[in-house]
Amino acid sequence: MASRSFANLLDLVGGGLLDDPRTPRALPRVMTVPGIISDIDGHGDNDADSDASSSGCRERKIIVANMLPLQAKRDAESAKWCFSLDEDSILLQLKDGFSSDTEVIYVGSLKVEIDASEQEEVAQKLLEDFNCVPTFLPHELQKRFYLGFCKQQLWPLFHYMLPMCPDHGDRFDRMLWQAYVSANKIFADKVMEIINPDDDFVWVHDYHLMVLPTFLRKRFSRVKLGFFLHSPFPSSEIYRTLPVRDEILRGLLNSDLIGFHTFDYARHFLSCCSRMLGLDYESKRGHIGLDYFGRTVYIKILPVGIHMGRLESVLNLPSTSAKIKEIQEEFKGRKMILGVDDMDIFKGINLKLLAMEQLLQQNPDLLGKVILVQIINPARGSGKDVQEAKKETNLITKRINSTYGSRHYQPVVLIDRPVLRFEKSAYYAVAECCIVNAVRDGMNLVPYKYVVCRQGTTRLDKTLGRKSDSPRTSMLVVSEFIGCSPSLSGAIRVNPWDVDAVADAMYSAITTCDSEKQLRHEKHYRYVSSHDVAYWARSFMQDLERACVDHDTKRCWGIGLGLGFRVVSLSPGFRRLSIDHIVSAYKRTHRRAIFLDYDGTVVPHSSINKTPSSEVISVLNTLCNDAKNSVFIVSGRGRDSLSEWFASCERLGLAAEHGYFLRWNGDSEWETSHLSADLEWKNIVEPVMTSYTEATDGSNIETKESGLVWHHQDADPDFGSCQAKELVDHLESVLTNEPAVVTRGHHIVEVKPQGISKGLAAEKVLSTLVDGGNLPDFVVCIGDDRSDEDMFESISRTVACPRLPVAPEVFACTVGSKPSKAKYYLDDTADVIKLLKGLAAASSPKPRHPPQFKVSFESTV
Repeated sequence: MASRSFANLLDLVGGGLLDDPRTPRALPRVMTVPGIISDIDGHGDNDADSDASSSGCRERKIIVANMLPLQAKRDAESAKWCFSLDEDSILLQLKDGFSSDTEVIYVGSLKVEIDASEQEEVAQKLLEDFNCVPTFLPHELQKRFYLGFCKQQLWPLFHYMLPMCPDHGDRFDRMLWQAYVSANKIFADKVMEIINPDDDFVWVHDYHLMVLPTFLRKRFSRVKLGFFLHSPFPSSEIYRTLPVRDEILRGLLNSDLIGFHTFDYARHFLSCCSRMLGLDYESKRGHIGLDYFGRTVYIKILPVGIHMGRLESVLNLPSTSAKIKEIQEEFKGRKMILGVDDMDIFKGINLKLLAMEQLLQQNPDLLGKVILVQIINPARGSGKDVQEAKKETNLITKRINSTYGSRHYQPVVLIDRPVLRFEKSAYYAVAECCIVNAVRDGMNLVPYKYVVCRQGTTRLDKTLGRKSDSPRTSMLVVSEFIGCSPSLSGAIRVNPWDVDAVADAMYSAITTCDSEKQLRHEKHYRYVSSHDVAYWARSFMQDLERACVDHDTKRCWGIGLGLGFRVVSLSPGFRRLSIDHIVSAYKRTHRRAIFLDYDGTVVPHSSINKTPSSEVISVLNTLCNDAKNSVFIVSGRGRDSLSEWFASCERLGLAAEHGYFLRWNGDSEWETSHLSADLEWKNIVEPVMTSYTEATDGSNIETKESGLVWHHQDADPDFGSCQAKELVDHLESVLTNEPAVVTRGHHIVEVKPQGISKGLAAEKVLSTLVDGGNLPDFVVCIGDDRSDEDMFESISRTVACPRLPVAPEVFACTVGSKPSKAKYYLDDTADVIKLLKGLAAASSPKPRHPPQFKVSFESTV
């Protein structure tokens, strides 16, 4: 039986759902490239035919979205389908951000349903005439995918609406989720048919296609893939209610670059990755990056812009000028407040009307002097919520007009019909103020369009008899909860739920002096005109190219099933440590040094019981009893714990507290480093850590002889991480002149003596062996965290020393496939124990007298 999360995607997308027509053979196809993980596109004829050269040397961008930037209609006479470019589509407009020699190919669905018998002909025509590749989703699949999962489950959730009851959004339906994944698979198949993965860049758009990156990454491990989310991304408290939350997060993380309109949306996404997947992020030279199995997934924060040329061309139309004059005459002597919104429950139209009612009630002197023109775009859905919102809008409008209106004055003018582009532009150009009062919206470009229309054009100025150098003014009232709000610093920002505050903002907007209106307008126009759609597209693509620059230098392989699939990407020299390989080297060598970290290496981090198992003790004793071996546990733990746990390992060497204490075997005394004998700074650190512990629920302090450690693994992930950053800054400031260093590790902040590290401990052991005539010809070092990287680096430096006549064979190995200074990796502690067992089996244990070492830390370090 398949798992409830549909881990096996081949089963999930099987059956009649995927019986889609093939893309015409005229498309360039490149099917065999380095980095392919597996073939999942279901087509056996993966021939790299000669069409691959048809695109020449042109740079190609593949834009993937739910809908193609096309308009379609049937010719009344011939009954043939006729297509034209949708000039208002942002997908078409973004081409202006690319160089003129860039070839752009679009993959997506049409807004009309094409009969199966016509699909091949239509697909060929769209490819030849418009560089578009249609997906042709089956009708039932399209319905369940778009109207079902996208609009009834993802869209409400991403706009903060939870299905608390049947009348408030649809509850999760696994069949609709299956349709969503199946549709994403079809889109991915179409991309696979046309992509040249070595050269092409793929840019996927919006929440309809959030698992598509998984399919592409599984087929082409080095695909250059960007994703931009045009909707809000909800807070983790909302998003975590989605039953398939991990699958969608991992789908997005299979991109190289993920774009958001605002930092709030990006912050919510990063918080979800931290809380649900345990991923941390950091800023790398100004760019936010998530380390995801060796790949850095970058985050881009930039709101989309408008197409200046398109809007200005509409303003230059004679019909626009005529409409402007008509509106000015109709509302002569009155100040117009304009609203332009889709009819849906999140646009806040009703709240805007209530604010208008409040404005008139509180300011009777405005009666007859101010009007609200509300243009309502046709609803994109027809659900119960939309009908109720429309009904309430009409009722409030009727109430306002009957209460405050007269025969010659209607305070609210409701335009509830399709409004042509030139007509909207005319209303923008005339309005004294524009208000966008949405309770939640991904971006909303209405304020940008308003600002540009208020600026006007030279031709429009001539037509209207207006001087080209006359001052331009505009006023914006925008909701705090829309994506464009942060970029409009001169706007009056409001909480749409606070009707009184919105009414006050509307009053301020229409009563502000012209000089201030001019300053606000100029500030907005500078931003809008310089951050247009071309700037947005160009900036995103530049960051995508930067994110993919080292693709060819990494070794990639896939792990995980279904939507849990991800690519591990590591440097070419970094590989899994073969037990046969290391055992072979172990057998032919005569003097060996073995260094092992403790937590996360021989004992899992997840283990509640931190004492070593009997299996670990047995293996270590076998290795220690071989006269050729010197075996050390090098840990950050205290010497008392290590002494107790390894009491039965008489010949085992121990380095406690990162090497501050060192003991060669059970019969020798602990040696203390004299590098930093002054530990008075602990009196400074302890009260600081105590204050952070009291303020951070779930945190605690570990007291060591040589230092202090603040743990926050049981605290809230976001708050704990934030507090850790603050604690590091705080401690570094108070310890400026003290012989101590502050380090941040996995869920810890540690303060330890200056000059103490696992690397120095390992170097000390190796130097002592060399000085004693026991030159090692085999060195193995295994660890899992940042402190162990010091060991890897130190050992590499030591064995390269000219004092050694022959360099030993070194096996530096990290636990977990992640970027490291080590040359090898093992997957987990189970692999480490398996490797140690292999070495133990190849050992020749026999009784021996342990060598007596007396080490002076002061003289050897």
